[in-house]
Amino acid sequence: MDQVYITAEHELLREQVARFLAREVEPFAPAWEADGKVPREVLRKLGAAGLLGLMFEPEHGGGGADALTNLVFAEALAQSTFAGFVITVLVHTDMAGPHLHHAGNAAQKARWMPGVTRGETICAVAITEPGAGSDVAGLRTRARRDGQHWVLNGSKLFITNGVHADLYFVAARTGEARHAISIFAVEKGTPGFTVGRALDKTGWRSSDTAELHFENCRVPADQLLGDEGKGFYAVMKNFQTERIALGAMAVAHCTQAIRLALEHVRTRQAFGAALWDKQAVRHRIAMLDAKTRAARQYLYHCAWRVSQGHDIVQDVSMLKALTGELAGEVVQGCQQLHGGMGYMHGTPIERLWRDARILAIGGGATEVMLDEAAKRY
Repeated sequence: MDQVYITAEHELLREQVARFLAREVEPFAPAWEADGKVPREVLRKLGAAGLLGLMFEPEHGGGGADALTNLVFAEALAQSTFAGFVITVLVHTDMAGPHLHHAGNAAQKARWMPGVTRGETICAVAITEPGAGSDVAGLRTRARRDGQHWVLNGSKLFITNGVHADLYFVAARTGEARHAISIFAVEKGTPGFTVGRALDKTGWRSSDTAELHFENCRVPADQLLGDEGKGFYAVMKNFQTERIALGAMAVAHCTQAIRLALEHVRTRQAFGAALWDKQAVRHRIAMLDAKTRAARQYLYHCAWRVSQGHDIVQDVSMLKALTGELAGEVVQGCQQLHGGMGYMHGTPIERLWRDARILAIGGGATEVMLDEAAKRY
């Protein structure tokens, strides 16, 4: 089934990522879970391997690749059962970095993009607020023009990479109209910008998440990203890339959970035989796998349509809703087959179960995604 979309170059990329995970991630990630962060050196190693910013411009260190190649990378990366590591990278490459890629001018890209692709300038995107999550137009952080600066006031919440990022793409209201939002590139250390408390999450334990505060934060005018008042539409455009990346995470969680379940039921003895010998167990796994394979084809078809230049807001909204819910169903179903061991902290299936839960919430809750899709009938 892969051959419809996958090339020999894609397979080489997948193998390269798998080797990186085996060498640089899996042996060390349990310590990152305890520390609540991924070491910066790991992102620098990904950058040195040419794996950060595959869709960005080659003149700034990117790969100039299409959406399908970027999906292959995201899915390969998400074969790690440490989703906190995975989201740390994908926020940098697929959720924050695209704001600079799509809206940055030549000077802004020359200033920041080489560090982004080398993994030296870690990125975060700051949209969500205490009163505005999926409702982007409801955000209240404001920016007013003051000479050669913009002055930002407000706060952000649930910001992945929020503690350790160097460059933040911040959405702020610059007018009275509901969609009058602009995006600003704000560097760590800018006066008036502070990182609040790190947030303690159920899952994604090795990703850092924080509150951000802006109190008369003066941002140079040349750090406005794109056109004033057009940030809402930039966010909507970048959601297309983000939701495919989250779909890749969800599908990879499903495939890994099925792999773990198969390994377990083939060796676990109960009632005089392996669990695999029970017809109900075999049927349950086969159905979960069938649903996963179907979702994976939809995922790849969406990325292919993006590579063909199509606007697929309805499809990626449905994809995000479908895969977010499916990850919960498949991972929990596979965890159930592990019995009591599936509830033991530190086992891969227990970690996947905790990490999968956010995929129906973060990046657009299922209910919001379904409404976005329904608006377009």
